[in-house]
Amino acid sequence: MKKIFICCLYAAGISVFNAQGKIDKAIENLEKNYGQEKVYILTDKDQYVVGDNIYFKSFVFNGYSRAEAPTTLFVELYDHQKNLIDKRTVYLANGEGDGTFNLTNALKEDVYYIRAYTTWMANFPEEFNYLKIVPIYNPNSEQKLVLDKNTKWTAGVFPEGGTFINNIPTKIAVRINSQGTPPASWSVYIIDSEKPNEKLVSFKGLDQNIGSFSLTPKSGKIYKAIIEDGQGQKQTITLPKVSETGINIQANSNSEGIQFIIKSAGLTNGLQGYTIVGTINNQLAYKANIKNNSSEASSKIPIKASEEINGILQLSVFDDKENLVAKRLCFIKPKNLSISQPEFVGMSLNNQPRTFNSFDLHPDADYQHYTVLVRDVNNVPADHNKVNILSSLWLTGDITSNIFSPAQYFSKDANSDALDALMISEQWKRFDWNDLLSGKTPEIKYIPKSNLSFKGRITKNSITLPNTTVNLLFQSETIQNGISQAQTDNNGYVYLENLNFDVPITVSYYLNKENSADTDKLNMTFQTLNENIPYKGNLPTSNYHLTADKTTVDPSVAKALQNIANQKSIRNDEILIEEVQVTAKKKDLTAELDKQLSSGRFSSFNATIFDFVNDNQDAQTSLNVLQWLQGRAAGLTFTMDNSGNYIPSIRGSQAKLFLDEIPVDASMINSIPISNIAMVKVLKNDGLAGNAVAIYTKRGDMGSKSDDKKDFTNKTLLRGYDKAIEFEQPDITSDNYKKIIKDTRELLYWNPKLSDEPNVPPRAKFFNNDEARNREIIIISFDKDDKMLYYDDVK
Repeated sequence: MKKIFICCLYAAGISVFNAQGKIDKAIENLEKNYGQEKVYILTDKDQYVVGDNIYFKSFVFNGYSRAEAPTTLFVELYDHQKNLIDKRTVYLANGEGDGTFNLTNALKEDVYYIRAYTTWMANFPEEFNYLKIVPIYNPNSEQKLVLDKNTKWTAGVFPEGGTFINNIPTKIAVRINSQGTPPASWSVYIIDSEKPNEKLVSFKGLDQNIGSFSLTPKSGKIYKAIIEDGQGQKQTITLPKVSETGINIQANSNSEGIQFIIKSAGLTNGLQGYTIVGTINNQLAYKANIKNNSSEASSKIPIKASEEINGILQLSVFDDKENLVAKRLCFIKPKNLSISQPEFVGMSLNNQPRTFNSFDLHPDADYQHYTVLVRDVNNVPADHNKVNILSSLWLTGDITSNIFSPAQYFSKDANSDALDALMISEQWKRFDWNDLLSGKTPEIKYIPKSNLSFKGRITKNSITLPNTTVNLLFQSETIQNGISQAQTDNNGYVYLENLNFDVPITVSYYLNKENSADTDKLNMTFQTLNENIPYKGNLPTSNYHLTADKTTVDPSVAKALQNIANQKSIRNDEILIEEVQVTAKKKDLTAELDKQLSSGRFSSFNATIFDFVNDNQDAQTSLNVLQWLQGRAAGLTFTMDNSGNYIPSIRGSQAKLFLDEIPVDASMINSIPISNIAMVKVLKNDGLAGNAVAIYTKRGDMGSKSDDKKDFTNKTLLRGYDKAIEFEQPDITSDNYKKIIKDTRELLYWNPKLSDEPNVPPRAKFFNNDEARNREIIIISFDKDDKMLYYDDVK
């Protein structure tokens, strides 16, 4: 974590405080044990239909900087009942990674959730995990998803600093919360309960989340806030009881720093001995002690113009006995955001249907690559509840309450007064001062690993072999005959550490001086040490519900469904042309392939065979062969376990899984690219294998059975990182595409890692659909000093 020191200073009555006490030990505890990580996921769209791919780019931050060390990100897809639907294990380099979910026709129309977290984040409350609500539509579902127009809301009042003291003028925030869309406009007036017809203060909300006012409270008075929206809905909130003694902290953030003032009432020694602590990124940024006994103290925490710092600073005030008595969140430099804009050296955009468009970025050695997204937002419902990388980094990554459209606070016309009022209404929950002061530390159950790690157990005749030398032979698309020697420990385990690969690795294993008669008695299994951690809490509620009414379809959903139909039509046309010529030949080739790959144990006249050498080319768009098999063989169904593995069943009974006729569990199948698979055979209580799904991988020239049989011996597979599906631009010029009457693509361009080519500026190239008049362009990058480049505009 990059440590940020804002300032320690001397001012009248306030000085740097160096004595060791409970607070200092608490700060040491904080900096040592509470390092924070947070995640943002950029998805190519905000809603999907079955058949779509969800393309995503992940960004992981350590505090307010990208995570520097290579690590692993877990990205999961849940349904609304918290069933794990799918998962991806993503490699992170400099805090960035990308991946894809394929949405199969088996998914019911409903609300789903994308969850993302690192191993380190699993040691802290789940509320800091990344969660995004994703509606997914399926025209064949019994029920249809409808967006609620519910505007029910609740309100709360929050005095600045958390205290309400007699005769101290206090700024108070009024916060609106809603599960749906908050009211577009609302107003508030304040009354003294003894004079209900007299309005002390009247004001309107600054936005749909927050409003604020100032009041000088008097002892014995009971104040109430009456909040009313534009539809006439009202709520009355009683303000906190007025205290006769105590302190209040007030703060103001501007381009020069943060000015604060502490006022007290009824304290015998005034503020003498009180301590002010400022923390950012869960690190000490400011600390000072009040030396005199005045009732009021003020100072400024200056931030140098050269320091490009944004984020949330927590000011905490402790009394002379080191008890926490007041706290206030402030956003640093809300009007001076530390972001850069891309420089375009060429942009050629027009609105003609299916026309070629492009834009070029100025080459800059400070930026290694760019994440670029172009999507059509014409006729797509405006995303008023907008979240972006800025709001995730600077706000919702640390604030867990529901904030409507948090991206608005970092837009070009952002209201800094509204952001400050929002800070007043919030509490910092990444740590608790009372826990820190008592010496409590978080329980660290999960230790991050740089890359993938595995634990392997080898047995002979089902007996574990401790303290034994094992020869391992590694093979993959990129590794040929990599040899390693390992020694099992006292428990018979070997460990493979710090591996980074995204294609399956075949591991052949042998013992020293092992004779051929005993090789079949050896067995080795590997368990990943980079495990997903199941989600235990409640998923957030959404403003969608399911209905049996199928009469209305959202226009944007209809366009998405039309696009899926278009793509399917193009693929079918391409396949049909080939099938006219090769259908008969395929039957013979499939039979020959089955004869080459299957042993007698897996022979059956009633098996369902899927040939990936001569047929089923559409399968290449799927990430997982088991996922692709759903709904393609009568009686074969799949469920997903807590680790995201597809478990097959045939007519209600769990089926065995075989890879090259070796029994395996489902986790071994998940990472095998379909391009590596030659054939899948579904046996329904037939042959010697019983209910089984047998998967065969491609090998060489598909040689003789005797050679293949040798290949089955002493072999297992390691599953690596999940590889993203590459986004492919449509061939607009093809005859098949020209048959499409209405091109309704929403996603026009996606590149999670656009970089320079030799002597050519980074260029994004794409084709319009038939209606693209408003294209949203999003560009994200980071320079060598980790300053963000960000662009989001409609062209």
